[in-house]
Amino acid sequence: MARVFQTSSMGEAHLRVALVSRGEADLLVRRVSSWGLARGDAHWYITRDKQDAEVWLYFTSIGMAQVKVCFVDSYGEAGWQTESRYRGRFGR
Repeated sequence: MARVFQTSSMGEAHLRVALVSRGEADLLVRRVSSWGLARGDAHWYITRDKQDAEVWLYFTSIGMAQVKVCFVDSYGEAGWQTESRYRGRFGR
């Protein structure tokens, strides 16, 4: 499951991500409303409790980002758009 916590400190983040347009994105992400719907790298449940999260993200500029993401409205659209060494890092 992709349980994500947004940290305000770059130092404690597992990954740095940038929000970009669809055409620039490495990963298209569908935000889900419950843990049960979260799965893999592309369906994120964003939690306010960092102890519940699998990955802690810091949102930053494109130049500092390790992964560029774009949020989409459809489950079917969500997924990797490029090859990435970070594949599998967001959830199980």
